[in-house]
Amino acid sequence: MLLNASSTELPPPEHLAAIGRVFARFDRQDSGNVSFGVEADGRRWFVKTAGDPAVVAGVHSHRERVGLLENAERLASSVRHPALTRFETSLASPWGPMLVYQWADGEHLHARRERRNDPDTAWQRFLSLSVEERVAAAGTLIHLHLALSAAGWVVGDFYDGCLIYDFRHRQIHVCDLDHYRQGAYENEMGRMFGSTRFMAPEEFERGRIIDERTTVFALGRTLAIFLGDFATGVCAAACAEAPEHRYPTVAALAADFAAVAGRLNVPGQ
Repeated sequence: MLLNASSTELPPPEHLAAIGRVFARFDRQDSGNVSFGVEADGRRWFVKTAGDPAVVAGVHSHRERVGLLENAERLASSVRHPALTRFETSLASPWGPMLVYQWADGEHLHARRERRNDPDTAWQRFLSLSVEERVAAAGTLIHLHLALSAAGWVVGDFYDGCLIYDFRHRQIHVCDLDHYRQGAYENEMGRMFGSTRFMAPEEFERGRIIDERTTVFALGRTLAIFLGDFATGVCAAACAEAPEHRYPTVAALAADFAAVAGRLNVPGQ
């Protein structure tokens, strides 16, 4: 029932409750989006919406949130990868598009600053895994971004809040790439959306160009945070302050990272 419909006249909470069991609601996002975990048709799904247009919430207007969801649908339709939460369909609703994804088992890795060093968080438990397991996760993220870059997608607002880790199966999943854009683009904001721990210098200056070298920087920061000193050479080359001094492409970064991963006999993807 969830996948067969193309639209509903009911607001998303009522529509989902009518066709299945809503077991989770995510409505405290900085973006203002409202999402749901729902069990329907014998399976579990993640349904993302722009929220109630009558409610003012988050850093984006409702119209902006709708635009970002439409962008997320374009990305999910253009790139299929095992690490991406799998997009199935979208439904038109009074709240705008409802994006339906397969549910990804695991734990959200993002921890707020005040809990970032708490050993009980998923984030710290992930960092406590063996270096082989963390290298494998990093390799998966690089492999995903090879596919994204090949399709023309450039990073935007990528950070640990986009990551889900399944500790049982040692698998990493990526979600919420709504701010990625196709092709190089100009920073029109000044300080762009994102976590400073993952952001390149050009994401803080209006008029700078955001391109594949910005994606390289975000991946380099991810490697540094995931792996500490293990891949310092790759991180240094990826995170040079001047874009022209970085790896020019994700593929170039991936090649050097594969050599590093090979020291542990871990596939560099």
